[in-house]
Amino acid sequence: MPDPADRHRRHAGTFSTLVSGTGDWDAPAPVAGWTARDVVDHLVGWLPGFLAAGADVRLPAGPSVADDPAGAWDAQVRSVQRLLDDPDSAEIPFADPHTGELPLDQAIDLFYTSDVFLHAWDLARATGQSLHLDADECAAMLAGMEPYDELMRSSGQYGPRVAVADDACVQDRLLGFIGRDPAWSAPRG
Repeated sequence: MPDPADRHRRHAGTFSTLVSGTGDWDAPAPVAGWTARDVVDHLVGWLPGFLAAGADVRLPAGPSVADDPAGAWDAQVRSVQRLLDDPDSAEIPFADPHTGELPLDQAIDLFYTSDVFLHAWDLARATGQSLHLDADECAAMLAGMEPYDELMRSSGQYGPRVAVADDACVQDRLLGFIGRDPAWSAPRG
């Protein structure tokens, strides 16, 4: 299993590069009704409550996404990385009624870092930047998610599955599974 701190550093680094390359925060994103700003707002918005509820861990507040999406993202990335780089984070229990108890660093890796990995594609597409998700990670994630298809859809966190060709690459199969059209591109005005 990859080290949670290293995995976060890698995926948050990719996302940070995309944030730096974003010129239009109001550009539409592949998630219906979302903009590039909403992609960042989603990632910055849900994690603090998740950590507070599951492990009584409080992240320092950063700028608001509405005012400074890049600054809000940067503040959160730094806080999460500091937490994961602390060897004691593996000793902090995280409890959730849906997942049971696991170490905090694994909870962050499983839920948050995986979300960063997936939403990087959304931000890249919204802003016209190039991104190819790691095929091995896509395959592992898809294999881990497919047995929970019905549960995931009923959670409201994932849209309907998008059909892709039988011979589609693993990235496109994963994107289709989570409700994204792999061929989506932002409308250009």
